[in-house]
Amino acid sequence: MYELAKQIINETDGKICKNCLGRKLSKTIEGSNNIERADKVAKELGIDLDDVDCVVCDNLFDKLDDGMYKKIDDKINKLGIEFETFLVGSKISKDIQKRDEELSEKFNLNVETIKKEVNRLIGLGIWEIYDKEAEFESQDIVFNIDLVGEPKVRIQINPLYIEGRYNKLKRGIPQTKWPCTKCKGRGCEECNYTGKQYPESVEELISEHFLKLTKGREAKFHGAGREDIDVLMLGSGRPFVLEIKEPKIRKIDLPLIEEKINKINEGKTSYHNLHVCERKRKAEIKQSSPDTYKVYNALVKCDDVIDIDKLGQITDLNEIHQQTPLRVLRRRADKVRVKHVLDLSYDLIDDTSFNMRIKTEGGLYIKELISGDDGRSKPNISEILGVNAICEQLDVIEVSEK
Repeated sequence: MYELAKQIINETDGKICKNCLGRKLSKTIEGSNNIERADKVAKELGIDLDDVDCVVCDNLFDKLDDGMYKKIDDKINKLGIEFETFLVGSKISKDIQKRDEELSEKFNLNVETIKKEVNRLIGLGIWEIYDKEAEFESQDIVFNIDLVGEPKVRIQINPLYIEGRYNKLKRGIPQTKWPCTKCKGRGCEECNYTGKQYPESVEELISEHFLKLTKGREAKFHGAGREDIDVLMLGSGRPFVLEIKEPKIRKIDLPLIEEKINKINEGKTSYHNLHVCERKRKAEIKQSSPDTYKVYNALVKCDDVIDIDKLGQITDLNEIHQQTPLRVLRRRADKVRVKHVLDLSYDLIDDTSFNMRIKTEGGLYIKELISGDDGRSKPNISEILGVNAICEQLDVIEVSEK
């Protein structure tokens, strides 16, 4: 059992610390930790492993002392961070890592690397002090400990993700902040030095409250599609994820915040079912599957009297070929998208107008389906009716779950 220990001690001329020796013997000698394994060896072989100048790690483990943990605590307090889960990363001299690897290779040892042991030990120390859990998949913060020279501590604060649904109850509000087209967000006379083309957005009306509560640096809004600025979002609302970057406060009463935000924004926007979610949700809600759909209510105006017989034909609309609409061509790739109408019904209002309720696959442009967009959308309602038709008013009634 101790033959390997003798060989490693001989190879290092006895200049190996307990952590490094115990780590190399983790598969051959039982013990709850590396120090305990090394103590067993020292007792069995009658050698002293205390206060050695380790040729493997340069006594790196002596740096994991009270002074280092005070630096961690000072950083937490300075930033005012609140966290429940964490991960530890470290920076270690490449020479130390190379010597550690070479020793393992010489004796064909498949054991923990020195960097993993360092991260594990620091993590255990943080757990003991703060009673917080190490989490490898998704964590609130990451401690980055630079151990090249005197220990230096940096804390990475991971984003907080809030998922929910929103309704837009007033026209003229964009989903996200629009920078001023003249000054590109810098602020000018044209935008009254706000840097914005519109004074408020669905994004800002919720994010300003969360930034204040969480003391976050920045917020980013991820919606499951978007409606035009002149379109209402009704029904159960549109799914979204609000990403708060570098939040110092993570414990928040979401039902209470939801109630307050909705009261403040009454008549403009409302937000529902707010809950913390994982990072992957911000991508998932943007992905359209064959089962997703949207339901719209459109007021259609025609420039001539509607032929009732032709109007009845619009209920047969199915496969629609839409080239990127002219109005969004500056920001979208110019290509033909094939979408489907899933259901359509209408109510005649007068000789030249009607209400239309339409259920479609996500991504079908309703305004262009009605107008034809100079032939870029085929078939279209103007073409079927034989008159020029426009979407006078549009409301989104339902956005299906992703």
